[in-house]
Amino acid sequence: MNEEQRSNPHGLEPLLNIDELAGYLGVPVSTIYDWRTNGKGPRAYRFGKRIMFGITDIRAWMDTMREPAAPTGAATFPGAGEGARG
Repeated sequence: MNEEQRSNPHGLEPLLNIDELAGYLGVPVSTIYDWRTNGKGPRAYRFGKRIMFGITDIRAWMDTMREPAAPTGAATFPGAGEGARG
């Protein structure tokens, strides 16, 4: 049994509401609603009028949003590798 299951007596994964998800991601709540309208946000559960997001769905969605890794040896900042000017 993992820590998440021990802390939840029902063995269910934690859920976040829209306010909690927006706070976690650092975006306005309206952005979460826009993502949902456009099919761009994480999958959600609807319980009546409430919308809740599972942690595993959020993580899966976040993985799809990750930028690809920069090629090895590539400069990642403008001017990287240039000598100091002066």
